[in-house]
Amino acid sequence: MEQEIEQGINRAILLMQQRLSEKITIGDMADAAMYSKFHFSRMFHRITGISPGRFLSALRLEHAKQLLRSTDLTTMEISHRVGYASVGTFGNRFTSCVGLPPSVYRQYGGLPCRTGLRFGRLGQAPRKPTAVVRGRLLSPRTDMIAPAFVGLFPDPLPEGSPAGCAILSRPGPFILEQVPAGTWYVLARCATIETSADSVPSIGVHGPFTVHPGSVQRIDVHLRPRRIADPPALLAILDRVPATSQHDAG
Repeated sequence: MEQEIEQGINRAILLMQQRLSEKITIGDMADAAMYSKFHFSRMFHRITGISPGRFLSALRLEHAKQLLRSTDLTTMEISHRVGYASVGTFGNRFTSCVGLPPSVYRQYGGLPCRTGLRFGRLGQAPRKPTAVVRGRLLSPRTDMIAPAFVGLFPDPLPEGSPAGCAILSRPGPFILEQVPAGTWYVLARCATIETSADSVPSIGVHGPFTVHPGSVQRIDVHLRPRRIADPPALLAILDRVPATSQHDAG
């Protein structure tokens, strides 16, 4: 049954990918998944962790990032290709989710950074320390050496500013400090992304879990290949994880 549900959700996501420039309704998605609209929305959130509307918006911005990196299309042309009638609305949404305006993202191809660093909220003054999240990013391959990003987000969609993050030169220990109390997900992305059957894992998700003031939360995050139902990674820093650096031992 679970496999059938995932297959239905995957069909809906494929429809979204094929019609990024068009208006797509919940009814269209539900029809592709072969569910009623009410049942579809509940199942979609259960499988992906976010609503169909947010997933579609994320797919559109992910494609916009690709077009900014690989084409000479204007921002207006790109906004129309990913379903936005207003270039202003597109620019505001892109900046909020990706962390950079489209023009700056095109110039740099992401957000430059160095590994071996630990961050509070990106682009903001650190919050008063309330908790610490320590853990290990684990790969089935013990010999895996690839840069990785580990971030703390309120849901499974890596967008906007993380509540804390670390950049590692390879899977291993990490520490996230100055974490506000609340319910969070730890999301990890590896720089090496392959598509073959024996590919290197590229994504890790752990959550939701609750952090209390003054606590030290210890978790393990397991890497695996990205699935079609995993929300796109929008945060610009994920497009510029460096290739080499000193390992952050946490």
